[in-house]
Amino acid sequence: MSELFAAIIQKLPYSPPFLFVDEILSADENSIKGTYKLKKDEFFYRGHFPGNPVTPGVIITEVMAQIGLVCFGMYLNSTSSPDGMDGKVPVFTSSCVDFYSPAYPEQTLEVTSSKIYYRFGKLKCRIECHNRDSKQLICKGDLSGLLVNKNELK
Repeated sequence: MSELFAAIIQKLPYSPPFLFVDEILSADENSIKGTYKLKKDEFFYRGHFPGNPVTPGVIITEVMAQIGLVCFGMYLNSTSSPDGMDGKVPVFTSSCVDFYSPAYPEQTLEVTSSKIYYRFGKLKCRIECHNRDSKQLICKGDLSGLLVNKNELK
């Protein structure tokens, strides 16, 4: 993994158990690709569903947002602002996601995000999530968000 990709993951404003990015595989001005492996002891499997764990759609959507919007936004900002996220927090503004198959513990999710637009600080992307091993489509949709100064949220 490149030094830039590692720095982006290190600067993400999340920590376990809510960090859902393992690696960034590639990025350019139009797209980003990354992965996250679903661990069998993730906190959400205790209740969803006991004895038959299935990854909640909201968690898969969060994986898509962390890789496809936040990491991608930080990558795009890295060319104009080397500090990327300093003093800023990501705000999720919209999502429309269709689900096609379930995701289970021990699967690795591969997220590919393609930029629809990035203007006035708002990033909107078409994002797909696949099971990396089987290549099966788990879900896809359009998500958007922006980075705001921490002081603007108070």
